[in-house]
This record gives sequence, structure tokens and C-alpha cells, in this order.
Amino acid sequence: MDDLDLQRTYRDLTTPHVADALIRLGLPVRCAPARMRPLQHGLHLVGRVRPARHSGSVDVFLEALERSAPGEVLVVDNAGRDDEACVGDLVTLEVKNAGLAGIVIWGLHRDTAELRDIRLPVFSQGALPTGPQRLDPQDADALDEARVGDHRVSPADFAFGDDDGVLFAPLDLAAEIAELAALIRDTERAQAERMSRGTTLREQTRFGAFLAARDAEGTTFRQHLRRLGGAIEE
Repeated sequence: MDDLDLQRTYRDLTTPHVADALIRLGLPVRCAPARMRPLQHGLHLVGRVRPARHSGSVDVFLEALERSAPGEVLVVDNAGRDDEACVGDLVTLEVKNAGLAGIVIWGLHRDTAELRDIRLPVFSQGALPTGPQRLDPQDADALDEARVGDHRVSPADFAFGDDDGVLFAPLDLAAEIAELAALIRDTERAQAERMSRGTTLREQTRFGAFLAARDAEGTTFRQHLRRLGGAIEE
């Protein structure tokens, strides 16, 4: 699936829908740390991962852009450092002008006001005024993979972000994940619509029957929901 197809396919999905789909498919749920947040509310980001492991200089980002294609997401690995900002307005402008969909930073940014004016989706762990004061050797594989929290990501993955955070999933399974996520979305919307008309969630999920099955057979709520086709927990 190319980046244009990704954007169309995931346009009306959310990260919770996709996370639930990954669980049902038995795939790892690779979420960025909970501190990772968009600079503006209402942002929606999806695209193939373009990794860049930062070592003190912006040249690694420029080199990553030399390898990139429009619609990708620059994923910056700065090891979650809190002592320096690694992305500012000039890098963000360069990323936007290269046609990328946005930036995910495992670390900090600066030039917050300018980044908001640029209006490129940027996800970061926070802001700090000072940039790097170090220059470490660049790793040989700095452009091949990035780490975000506990997870490694590469161009074999896509990034998906919204107000709830960022997650990563295998690009070759993007269509299958989206199909199941859409079913979960539609089920939840139908449940919410019924609730708005007065049918409680307990009624919809036949909660009394679940309690009886739990006591008699040890049935879990998730097992009960799967039998009904409901969507709450996964």
C-alpha cells in the first residue's frame, strides 16, 4: 500500500480503532510513549516510516529526506532525551517542502510557535529552547531504523497518529488492519447511536447473561463480546 492509499484508507480511523484491530489480529501494539503528543489538536498523521537517528546535527534529517518519498513520516530517534531539542522550524519547513506527511520525534522540539504556523503534523514529547550542544558519531544504520520508546521501526512500517498518540504497524498488513479497524469503528458507532436512543450498553451487551455465564462457566467479558460481535475492549 502506497502513502496515498494509506491516507485514503486511514482517513476515517483513529488510533484506538487500529490498536484494537492489532490486538484482534494477534499483532504487537507498538505505541509511542504516552508523553508523545501532537503540537495541535485535531491532527491526523499516517505514512510510511522514514527513520532518522539523531546524533547532534541536522544533517541526518537532510540525508533522510534525500531518501524519502512524498507522503512518508520522518521518525526522529533522539533516544527520548530531555536535555536538548532536536527539531525546529527550519527542519520542519524542509520536511514539509519535501512533501512528507509529518514528523514523529522521540525527543523534544523547539520553535513551537513557528511549528504551529507551518501546520505540518508534528508529534513530540515536549519543547525545550536549547538545541544540541554535542556532536556524536553517526551510526552506520542511522537511516535504516529508529527506536521510539521500547519499539524499533523501519520503512517496513507505517506510522499513525492522532490526539491519542502514535502507533506503528507493518506496512504489508496495512489493508488487513484497516479493514478490521473499520469494522470495529462501525460497531462502536452503532452502539453509541443506540445508547443515544436509550438502549444502555448493558442491554446491548446482554450483561446479565454475561454475569450468569461468568459464574457458571468462567466466561470472560471479552469472550462474551466476541460471541455478540460487540466492540469495547479490543
